[in-house]
Amino acid sequence: MSQRGRVALCVARFYVDLADKLESGARAALEEAGVAEVDRFEVPGAFELPLIAKYAAESGRYRAIVCLGAVIRGETDHYDYVCGEAARGIQTVQLETGVPCGFGVLTVDTMAQALDRVAGGSKRDTGRHAVEAALASLAVKDELAGAAASPSAVS
Repeated sequence: MSQRGRVALCVARFYVDLADKLESGARAALEEAGVAEVDRFEVPGAFELPLIAKYAAESGRYRAIVCLGAVIRGETDHYDYVCGEAARGIQTVQLETGVPCGFGVLTVDTMAQALDRVAGGSKRDTGRHAVEAALASLAVKDELAGAAASPSAVS
């Protein structure tokens, strides 16, 4: 993976314990993939993730970005707006910049559901899965870039 370059972790810290567990899963996956160069940026909440992901992507320093955070449903519509805009914004960043962005933002009803979906949880490890998704997209990007450069790829 070292040939793939540097990865940015963009972490929303509103739920500190969840953010730490998401990051733990993400870092384990990055280490297993051989990614040695990882920079971390933090913001207060998931709503801010698209902007820092955009800053990271536009810097030209990162081959992939992983966004981590959690939004837990409350008594108001705030949840719907934050979840939708975080997802839309992160998707827009990768579509506009071509830098793969892993979406590791929990969107759950309860803290128990969130804890089931982080490193050590019983359902899945969302931080790890976000890294795996970003690296899989990067692998396809690199494969297609190699095919485009190859004269035998055109027939």
